[in-house]
Amino acid sequence: MADLYSFAGPVLQALDPETAHGLTLRALKFGLAPRIKAPHLPVLETSVIGLKFPNPLGIAAGFDKNAEAPDAMLRLGFGFAETGTVTPLPQAGNPRPRIFRLREDAAVINRLGFNNQGLEVYARRLAARRNRPGIVGANIGANKDSADRIADYLTCFERLVGLADYFTINVSSPNTPGLRGLQDRDMLQKLLAQLLTARARKQTNAPLLLKIAPDLDEQALRDIVEVALDAGIDGMIISNTTLAREGLRSHHRHEQGGLSGRPLFAPSTRMLRDVYRLTGGKLPLVGVGGIATGADAYEKIRAGASLIQLYTALTLAGPALAVNILCTLAGLLVKDGFATVGDAIGTDTNKSTEGS
Repeated sequence: MADLYSFAGPVLQALDPETAHGLTLRALKFGLAPRIKAPHLPVLETSVIGLKFPNPLGIAAGFDKNAEAPDAMLRLGFGFAETGTVTPLPQAGNPRPRIFRLREDAAVINRLGFNNQGLEVYARRLAARRNRPGIVGANIGANKDSADRIADYLTCFERLVGLADYFTINVSSPNTPGLRGLQDRDMLQKLLAQLLTARARKQTNAPLLLKIAPDLDEQALRDIVEVALDAGIDGMIISNTTLAREGLRSHHRHEQGGLSGRPLFAPSTRMLRDVYRLTGGKLPLVGVGGIATGADAYEKIRAGASLIQLYTALTLAGPALAVNILCTLAGLLVKDGFATVGDAIGTDTNKSTEGS
């Protein structure tokens, strides 16, 4: 696989980012990418949100919007694959070009706008893989022109019950106008209450996770955490892409859209620590943003993440990245005397709290 990428990687990097991504996804979908054998690393096994993960590293939403290749991602060594974001109706998203590589910054800006083939296509693909091993999540959203966005989330959830292992409520994409308004206290309470009612009505225990933006002020973050705890959802994902542009060097830095990659690591990890403290470690957290190495993954876990996800670094480093991160992460855990990855969760945050 490394030999294949040494040839194909430079070719993909020379193409328009969206074209390169489409070719990569097709190769994965049709089995053209060989399996990378991930070593069995018992120290990385973990049970979170009622699910048993072979390791805590997942591919984040956005890579496989239409659930075309989740099993291929699992074969690359990922412990779980999050597909989507899916909306009830198909939508084209924003005009191209809408993805920009910021090579000098090890980052990407996208303004895709929830482009996807719609709920029915997505549901059929997940149904086709039913009973296969591996944890696959569904990231659900709302159509841009929807008259009732809360109803869109309910439609997606109810159609996909039994087809996904967990659900992520995406209210934090910056590329659908007004979507982040669903993070406001009253709207979020209403959204979560209706989703939890639907879950009870469907008689399912499917975990519900809330994905939030990294650009929230302190009071907004406190409100969201309080609503999440009061509602009784199963976890939070910290965080989506950012609108911030500080310190960037690339000539693409002024493009509109969400920034991901290395510049997001520090602010998203800082927010992760804040949410871990605000929840008292009672709510499982998924750390996302700027992870590119095993050391990055370890820092997220020590900051409070029970699980971690990446996407941007995979597009820059190639398909061996997941296994490389997992091997490094396992070594760091053993070196520091942790018997399991779960033992390391929040250890840096706990220390800083005790010393204050």
